[in-house]
Amino acid sequence: MNVLVVNAGSSSLKYQLFDTATEKVLAKGNCERIGDGGLFTHKLPDNPDLNVKIEIDIPNHTEATKIVVKYLTDPVHGVVKSMDEIEAVGHRIVHGGAYLKESVLVNADVLEKLEGCRDLAPLHTAAHLMGIHGCLEVMPNTPQVVVMDTAFHSTMPAEAYTYPLPKKMCEKYHIRRYGFHGTSHRYVSGEMAKLLDKPVEETKIVTCHIGNGSSISAVKGGKVIDTSMGFTPLDGIMMGTRCGSIDPAIVPFIMEKENMTPAEVNNFMNKKCGFLGVTDELSSDCREIEEGYMKNDPICVDTFKLLAYQIKKFIGSYTAAMNGLDAVVFTAGIGENTPLIRALACENMEFYGIKLDAAKNDAAHHQGDSLEISAADSKVKVYVIPTNEELVIARDTEAIAKAL
Repeated sequence: MNVLVVNAGSSSLKYQLFDTATEKVLAKGNCERIGDGGLFTHKLPDNPDLNVKIEIDIPNHTEATKIVVKYLTDPVHGVVKSMDEIEAVGHRIVHGGAYLKESVLVNADVLEKLEGCRDLAPLHTAAHLMGIHGCLEVMPNTPQVVVMDTAFHSTMPAEAYTYPLPKKMCEKYHIRRYGFHGTSHRYVSGEMAKLLDKPVEETKIVTCHIGNGSSISAVKGGKVIDTSMGFTPLDGIMMGTRCGSIDPAIVPFIMEKENMTPAEVNNFMNKKCGFLGVTDELSSDCREIEEGYMKNDPICVDTFKLLAYQIKKFIGSYTAAMNGLDAVVFTAGIGENTPLIRALACENMEFYGIKLDAAKNDAAHHQGDSLEISAADSKVKVYVIPTNEELVIARDTEAIAKAL
C-alpha cells in the first residue's frame, strides 16, 4: 500500500510517501513558509538527480497538499501515476488529549475531539487541523488516519500521570501527564525488544529521545509506565530552548520580578531557556555547545554536565520504577549523534549494571543501523537506535485503512 505521511506545522507541511509492502520511502519533502512566500522541496531517495527545490507561492495548507500531490504524480519527478495510487494518508498529531488514545480513522467525531485539544496544544493542534482539512479537500475519497504522539503513553498508571492538584480541577481541565514523542518511543522500544533474548512481556527498557526537544520513557513489558514530559512538552529534562522541570514557584517569582504576563512567561520558558539560557544565549544548538566543550569552554562543559546529569537521574529513577533494567536506548538528533552526551550520562552507572564500550560509543555516530555501545561485561544493554516516527505512522495508517 502507498501511504502518504503528513506532519503539518503552522507554516509547513512535511511529507513522506511509503510503500508499506517494503517499508521504503518513495519520496519525501517539505512545503515551508506557507502563507509567507513559499519554499518547496521534493526528494527522491532512489533518484536524487530529480530532486526539486523551488520558491513557489503556498498561501495555505490546501494549496500545499495540491503541490505535494502534483509532484508525487508528475511524469518526471513523481513516483506514482495518479492520485488514486495514494491509498491512505496518515497524520502526525502531537496531542490527542484525554479524547484520542489510539490511532483512528478521521471522521466528524474525531475532528471535533481534535478541536477539543486546542487548549492543550494550541499551535500544534491548529496546524494539524489545517493539514487534515487540506488533505480532505484535495483527497476527499482517500482514508485519512490520525496517529497521536500521546497515545503510546496512555498506558501509564494513575500514580504516574496524576498531578497533586484538586481532583475536580484536574477533571474539569483534563490536567494530567500525557507524554510526547510517543511514536519515537514506541518505535525504538520495539526495535530494542527484538534485540533482547526474552519475551516482550518481560522486558524493561528506558528510551532516551534526546534532541532539540527531549523526553525519556520507562517501557515495561512493551508498555509505558512513566515518561518525562507531562501536561505539555515543556516538562522533563533541559532542551534546546525549553527549561524542563523547575520549581513551580519560580514561575510567579519571575513574573513578578520581570513584570511578565502568563503568555510572556510561557514563551520565556519555551524559547529562552534550556541550552540557550544556560549558555547565556551562546547557542541552543548542541553541536555548537559540543565544540565549546571540546575547547574546554566552562559554560559549555557545565551545560553538557547538566544535561547528562538529568538523563542519568531519569534512567536511575525509571530503573527503580520498573524494578530492574534490561536496556537503555539513545535516539533522536542528540541521542544518535553525540557520543559525548551518551558517555557522560552513562558514566559511573556500574551500580545499575551499565557500562559503555568507549570505542563502540565513539564509532556510533551518524550511523543508520541499530548499534550496541555497551561493554561486553555490561549487565544492561545500551544501544543507539535511529528513530523512525514516520514509519510508525505509515504502519498504523495501513492497518486501519486495510480494515475498512
